[in-house]
Amino acid sequence: MRIKETALSACVVAVVLGGTAACTPDGDGPPANASAAPTKVAGTVCRNGDYTWFNVDERDVLTGVAEKEKVTRKGATLTHKLMPLHTPRTAVTFEKGARGDAKAALRSLAVLIGEASADDHGGSLEFSDVRRPAPDLDSGSTSIDGVGTVVQYAWVEQVTADFRYTCGSGEPVTGRATSWVIDGSGILKCSTPMKEAKEGEPALTAARLSCGPDSPAAKT
Repeated sequence: MRIKETALSACVVAVVLGGTAACTPDGDGPPANASAAPTKVAGTVCRNGDYTWFNVDERDVLTGVAEKEKVTRKGATLTHKLMPLHTPRTAVTFEKGARGDAKAALRSLAVLIGEASADDHGGSLEFSDVRRPAPDLDSGSTSIDGVGTVVQYAWVEQVTADFRYTCGSGEPVTGRATSWVIDGSGILKCSTPMKEAKEGEPALTAARLSCGPDSPAAKT
């Protein structure tokens, strides 16, 4: 799993914050297992076919936020726990046609977004593990080198996409896949505006929820 860190002026400490929410335009993704010949196993959908991807959406999602906490001395340990807001999952939903291979679909999506190469098909990635646990929001104590009213938060970069799977002469299979590629956490100061933040960013959403919509941190 990759961890991405970015410093924001609104933070008391270095904030682990991803890029802005973004959606890629609709389009065809590269086929998975392009060099393998289609095979059919009794009772299952044809294997080694082609995935075509649509509506690929990659965005940062706030997964947890704590109540604002007043810190009066440097080096203090924060005591407010993160409250879960969104539990990320790794899953594939088959909407039309025979039930396909969930792991193969996720491997193909991993190749499409650059999380795996076409040679390894993302076989060892957590991204394609449907039993992958959600990130732990209670991962230990956090101390900060500053004073003021602060908020802790956590986020993931979530990936969701629709697909159409074709193989041999069988009927196409359609569905949707979702997983995540990054998880991180951060601390923001309620009294400091986030001038560079954009709508939908986890830090800005956390500020509006815990600092309040009229706080300096909640305004861009």
